[in-house]
Amino acid sequence: MTEVRVPTLGESVTEATVATWFKKPGDRVEADEMLCELETDKVTVEVPAPAAGTLSDIVAGEGETVGVDALLANIEEGGSGSGDAGSGGGTAKAEADSGETKEAPKEEVADAGGDQGDATGEKVDVMVPTLGESVSEATVSTWFKKVGDEVAADETLCELETDKVSVEVPAPSAGTLAEIVAEEGTTVEADAKIAVIAKSAAGKAGSGEAASKPKDGGDAPATPQGETQYSMPPAGNGGPGRSDVEDAPSAKKAMAEKGVSRDQVQGSGRDGRAMKEDVDRAVAAAKSQPQSDAQPKQAPRAPVAAEDESREERVKMTRLRQTIARRLKDAQNTAAMLTTYNEVDMTETMALRKEYKDLFEKKHGVRLGFMSFFTKACCHALKEVPEVNAEIDGTDIVYKKFVHMGIATGTPTGLVVPVIRDADSMSFAEIEKAIGEKGKRARDGKLSMAEMQGGTFTISNGGVYGSLMSSPILNPPQSGILGMHKIQERPMVVGGEIKIRPMMYLALSYDHRIVDGKGAVTFLVRVKEALEDPRRLLMDL
Repeated sequence: MTEVRVPTLGESVTEATVATWFKKPGDRVEADEMLCELETDKVTVEVPAPAAGTLSDIVAGEGETVGVDALLANIEEGGSGSGDAGSGGGTAKAEADSGETKEAPKEEVADAGGDQGDATGEKVDVMVPTLGESVSEATVSTWFKKVGDEVAADETLCELETDKVSVEVPAPSAGTLAEIVAEEGTTVEADAKIAVIAKSAAGKAGSGEAASKPKDGGDAPATPQGETQYSMPPAGNGGPGRSDVEDAPSAKKAMAEKGVSRDQVQGSGRDGRAMKEDVDRAVAAAKSQPQSDAQPKQAPRAPVAAEDESREERVKMTRLRQTIARRLKDAQNTAAMLTTYNEVDMTETMALRKEYKDLFEKKHGVRLGFMSFFTKACCHALKEVPEVNAEIDGTDIVYKKFVHMGIATGTPTGLVVPVIRDADSMSFAEIEKAIGEKGKRARDGKLSMAEMQGGTFTISNGGVYGSLMSSPILNPPQSGILGMHKIQERPMVVGGEIKIRPMMYLALSYDHRIVDGKGAVTFLVRVKEALEDPRRLLMDL
C-alpha cells in the first residue's frame, strides 16, 4: 500500500483545500498520473500518483482543508495487467463493464496488434512548448495540417494563442500526423500533449482495430496503434452555462461571503472553473465601477431579429484582445492618470535627418527614422526627471537607473509593446536596428514573452495613422508614456514673423501618484528642446 500525501506547498503556505479529484476509488492509476488538485491562497497544486496501481480509498474529499504532508489517499500497488492471460482478460472485462476507457499498458496494446507490436516505438508526441513566465495555458487557434498529412521535421503544425503572443508549434520529427488531440479552440496547459506523429507507416493502426474502439462497443474515431484515446475539452465549456464543471471550493466560499453571483465571475481555471482569485477580481471590478439603480449592470445584448442577422457578425474576442482590454481598463482604474501637452517644431530634426540619412544608411545598413530621435530625447529627459521612469510597488517607489524603452506597435491582431533594453546606452544606429527588428517580429507574431516584459517607459506613435492629438493610456506598472502625433505644417510666429513650420503635438500621460505636474511639464519641455535643437543630445544638455 502506497500513501498519497500533500506535497510541499511553498514558503509560508501551511494548508490547502482539495479542489478536484480526477480519480475515484477502484480506478487504475499510473505513476505520475494526476490524482487531484489542491488549491492554496496563491497557487493551484496538482498531486501526482507516487506509484502505479489501484486507488483503494480517498481519505480527504473535495472541499476539505488539509495540511502539509497530510494523508490524501492510498494506492494498492500491482494489478498492472502484466500477469497471465487469465487475469489480464478479467481486468479488461471489468473495465469494459464499467463503461470507462482506461489506459492500457503499452505491452498489452502491442500484443493486440500482432506483428505490429514494434510500432509503439515509432510514435512521437507533440507537446505544448514553453509559453513564457507566468503563462500556464494557451488556445489552439489554427491547425495547418490534418490527420494523415505528411510532415517534415520542424515544419509548423499549428499555432497557439496566449494572452500576449502567438506561438508556433513545430513537428518534433518527420512522419505522418496520426492524431490531433487538441482541436482548434481547445484550451491547453503548458506541456500538454496536442498531437501524435507516426514516424513510419508501421505506426498506423492495422489489425489491432479493437484498440481504437471504446469499450462500451460504440463507434469512435480510430486511435493510432499503441496510443491511448484522449481528447481535450472544448474551450469555453466552463462557466455559468455549464453545470458539470465544479467551481473551486474556496471560490464558492468567497462568492457567498462577498455576495458575488456566479455570472459576475469569469473563471480562469480548468474548463472555466472559478478560482478564488477570479472572485477577488470580480469584487475589485465591481468596486471600481459602482452602478446606481438608474444604471444597472450592462447585460449581454439580446439577439437581433432574424431578418437583421445578416447585417451583423458576432466574433469571439481573441485572448490577446481580451488581455489588452483588461490591462487598459486596469490602468485607468488603478493609476491617477493625467495628461499634459506641448508641441514641438520638427524643423531642425527633419533637416538633420535629411542631411545624413543616405550616409547613415550606407554606413549602418538601416534607415534613419524619427523614432531614434524621440527615444534619445526621452532617455535624456528621464535622467533629469527620474520619477517618470519609476514605478509604485506597494508603499515604495522603485526608481530605475536604466531605460528599457517600450515601443507600442500595431499588429493585425492588436497592440503589443516590444521592449528595447538599455536604450539609454545605445547609439542611433543600434536603436534603429532594434526598433526595425522588434517591429517586424511583432507584425509577424513572433515576439516572445520576454521581449515584451520589463519596460520602464513607453513611446506610442499614433502619427503613423494620421492622429493629430490623443491621450495615451499608461502601460502598467510604468508611470509615463509619450504620445507622438502627425507632423503638420502650421503658421507659427518665429522672431516676430509668421512662418510655416512642421509641427507635432506631444502628449505625456503620467501617474499623478508619483509624478507631480512640475515634473511632467519639465520632462515634456526637455523632450521638446532636444528635438528642436538635436545638437543638445550630443552635448548632453
